[in-house]
Amino acid sequence: MEQLMFEYNASKKVSRRAHVGVAGSGDLEILIEPCQELRAYVVIRTQSNGFEETWKAVLDRFFTIYDLAVSIEINDFGATPGVVSLRLAQAVEVLQS
Repeated sequence: MEQLMFEYNASKKVSRRAHVGVAGSGDLEILIEPCQELRAYVVIRTQSNGFEETWKAVLDRFFTIYDLAVSIEINDFGATPGVVSLRLAQAVEVLQS
């Protein structure tokens, strides 16, 4: 199991928490909490080692679009980059609803 950590500048605060997905075969779980400072912190626990550059590319794209001041915890069980992007978009929907 590998643990990755990323940090981003952010400008948009959120007031809610979000939880989407289930850490199971080929999927992942995303938990989001508001961050008081204008930063975003991401911790990823993944079963698939050696994909740090792929994770960074997906998260760079996400924070370029959403720019949210949040703490994100991702528990991955082999999800593809497409599934990761989908779950992140679903989490944003939960935050905005």
